[in-house]
Amino acid sequence: MQAEDVKQIIESELDGCTVYPAGEGCDFQVTVVGEVFAGLTPVKKQQLVYQCLQQHIANGTIHALTIKTYTPEQWQSLQG
Repeated sequence: MQAEDVKQIIESELDGCTVYPAGEGCDFQVTVVGEVFAGLTPVKKQQLVYQCLQQHIANGTIHALTIKTYTPEQWQSLQG
């Protein structure tokens, strides 16, 4: 699996989100930006992203996944 595959999976399941992936093989890092995260706890945000990739995590295609989530406003403030 490639980082671009992870990006496409998440973006197809979380409407309106933009994914910035990194990594290769079975170890990935994703930054997901979307309005869907507004008002959610950190755990709920992580769960939303994990749900998109659950099948790939369960079958071992993805072994390690680091997730960062932001609303568009939070992301914009990080960009300076």
